Amino acid sequence: MRYQISGKQIDIGDALQTHVKEELGAAVAKYAERPTDAHVIFSKNASEYACEAIVHLSTGLTAQAKAHAHEIYAAFDKCCDKMEKQLRRYKRRLKDHHKERKHPVELSDASSYILASEREGTESEPEGLQPIIVAEIETKIPSLSVGEAVMQMELAGAPVLVFRNEGSDGVNVVYRRDDGNIGWIDP
Repeated sequence: MRYQISGKQIDIGDALQTHVKEELGAAVAKYAERPTDAHVIFSKNASEYACEAIVHLSTGLTAQAKAHAHEIYAAFDKCCDKMEKQLRRYKRRLKDHHKERKHPVELSDASSYILASEREGTESEPEGLQPIIVAEIETKIPSLSVGEAVMQMELAGAPVLVFRNEGSDGVNVVYRRDDGNIGWIDP
């Protein structure tokens, strides 16, 4: 597995990098057969350290975990425990999908836009119907089954996932509803 370990405005020493590789490698190897790469990002906010880990699996799915603590090693250990818990929870489903899937997940290119929100407290009417684009980002849309899409959304901790349905080849959306259930939009 390839590791990319970095810090936002903090130095990451060799001892921490070795600790991350050993611990995260052991945790992921227990539950995922062929992880491809891992990104671990450390940051500091006031007196608290934050650790975010993203592990890409050979099936094309991505697992993500975040944790905070007052010490950098403790932040990583909490993050690693969350990652291990997620992978343990979905181990059976990951293995079942891995056996069915003969090729990695295909990714399609797409554009993602961030639109400016309307300012609160303004009573004036908008000048036009065109929203103001704040940013444009290139993104990838995975080609998954509905079950894999739900699993990917839950592993990544995302509230919504846009994907290309392998069954119908159309663009679909799964999302977490306010009542805790999962919604699926299949146009």
